[in-house]
Amino acid sequence: MVGSARIRAYEADDASAIARLFYGTVRSVNQADYSEEQVEAWAPAVPNKQAWHARMSEPDRRTLVAEEDDEVVSFGELEDDGHLDMLYLRGDAVGRGVGWRLYETVEAEARDSGVGRIFTEASITARPFFERNGFRVVREQRISCRGVEMTNFAMEKQLASPEEDRNVLSPYSPECVEALTERVGELERTAPS
Repeated sequence: MVGSARIRAYEADDASAIARLFYGTVRSVNQADYSEEQVEAWAPAVPNKQAWHARMSEPDRRTLVAEEDDEVVSFGELEDDGHLDMLYLRGDAVGRGVGWRLYETVEAEARDSGVGRIFTEASITARPFFERNGFRVVREQRISCRGVEMTNFAMEKQLASPEEDRNVLSPYSPECVEALTERVGELERTAPS
């Protein structure tokens, strides 16, 4: 089911759905790794949609959404400097490839913009997702949110430049296939009979 989500740019009409998604995700998905007090501090109420629209529309941010059946099921927010400020999935979208598809698109946008690394502050819940996508933990952090301490992880992923990407050959590229064919031919000619 990985291919079912449609990734697109944020639109003003998404603000309310994104605010509710954020609140619902913290209150359900993150509940497994954080105490009730921590979850309450993190998301005490559904955020104000006008404030979130203003934030998502800032010129130094690129917000993408994943939707299925015309409903927003995930969103991610990348800043111009490579800071991935938010990446949230609705509970029923977790584990179905939606987050991976959205992140893949965010990373492509970062590369296209010339960003050399993506960095984020990942929750305990999100850390494994980011590690599977090539991020490394820079440090574990104790942060205070509305006076309540909680743990998150400063994480980063170095991105290859487009030039470096072009220098990495796919094992299926004509150059690799040709080199492998030549090597197999050499091995066959020199193998003892």
